[in-house]
Amino acid sequence: MGAPPGYRPSAWVHLLHQLPRADFQLRPVPSVFAPQEQEYQQALLLVAALAGLGLGLSLIFIAVYLIRFCCCRPPEPPGSKIPSPGGGCVTWSCIVALLAGCTGIGIGFYGNSETSDGVSQLSSALLHANHTLSTIDHLVLETVERLGEAVRTELTTLEEVLEPRTELVAAARGARRQAEAAAQQLQGLAFWQGVPLSPLQVAENVSFVEEYRWLAYVLLLLLELLVCLFTLLGLAKQSKWLVIVMTVMSLLVLVLSWGSMGLEAATAVGLSDFCSNPDPYVLNLTQEETGLSSGAEGTRGWRVSEDILSYYLLCNRAVSNPFQQRLTLSQRALANIHSQLLGLEREAVPQFPSAQKPLLSLEETLNVTEGNFHQLVALLHCRSLHKDYGAALRGLCEDALEGLLFLLLFSLLSAGALATALCSLPRAWALFPPSDDYDDTDDDDPFNPQESKRFVQWQSSI
Repeated sequence: MGAPPGYRPSAWVHLLHQLPRADFQLRPVPSVFAPQEQEYQQALLLVAALAGLGLGLSLIFIAVYLIRFCCCRPPEPPGSKIPSPGGGCVTWSCIVALLAGCTGIGIGFYGNSETSDGVSQLSSALLHANHTLSTIDHLVLETVERLGEAVRTELTTLEEVLEPRTELVAAARGARRQAEAAAQQLQGLAFWQGVPLSPLQVAENVSFVEEYRWLAYVLLLLLELLVCLFTLLGLAKQSKWLVIVMTVMSLLVLVLSWGSMGLEAATAVGLSDFCSNPDPYVLNLTQEETGLSSGAEGTRGWRVSEDILSYYLLCNRAVSNPFQQRLTLSQRALANIHSQLLGLEREAVPQFPSAQKPLLSLEETLNVTEGNFHQLVALLHCRSLHKDYGAALRGLCEDALEGLLFLLLFSLLSAGALATALCSLPRAWALFPPSDDYDDTDDDDPFNPQESKRFVQWQSSI
């Protein structure tokens, strides 16, 4: 199937799409986007489980490292205040790791914004498509109602006025039949009327989920930023209590980072499968949601057909306009009505002056109907909806996927930086100088023992 204008699968889509997939029994799974199939769901869960495996290995490594540090380090001589060798290297490695984590936070903010922009573009395209479909339904309804009202009122009145002339009554009845035929053909153009799959509802659901996703990532990024900054402050101030609290918080953020990494990896892989060839899935999903058949009428009475969906998804010369026959018949019927009204105006008005008013009203209705008809021709052409389809794919498969990859890089940097910090922080606070109960007292304080001793010596010298 052809791709929409302006959209081509990116290199990242091709790369992620080529990655092997397997279910829980490690059997290969095709790289075809099929979220309703159990094997494909298991393949994505297995991708997410790799992050859980990484978390487990990180925690085991950190635990082994800290146990070795606590149990295997040589005892220090009592009263020794000489720092152990390599202490500065440990502190600086922790600082570098935290700065790398801050860099990852900046990447995360960019990725979160890029993902939000892509989803917003998707929602905008869906809203514009919904506006197009609603306008088609509205124009069809308005036109059919106008033609029906003209048949019931003006044409009926005209037939009553022209009753003495049989040939004029026949012309008026011919205009009635043409109006009814045009209304019947136009009514079939509202192909999305009554379909439960609403682009507006889909856009609202996508925006709702995206709002909370964006907020959750902002909170995660801010939490990690605070942890990094307060940990650096604790190292600078050599505050043990602050470093201990931030160590616990670092462990929490490490778990959250690995969890977000699993979600991002599974989402990116699934999205790459969809973006590599989106047309079949969109066509099948719409078929399931609308209950369409290959005929002109859906199995539930809706006017969506596979030909119509293919026409809008592909929008090329290989697929003909499924509305062409109805549009041609409608245009022909409107032209016949127009010619018949001109003939009646020329023949009937001189003999029946009272026929002029319904004829003028009919001409006005016909002018409005022709204007609506030309708008319908433009709206029913595949260009508008196909352009919305391409915009939705670009937002989802370019901006949103790129943002997900940046978020994945943020999670990876965050997990590495926090794992390094958790290994270094206990060694760093062990190098802090021992706290003295009187280190922070004022030398001029009379309750300071040193100052009291000097005061006693001064009195004895007197």
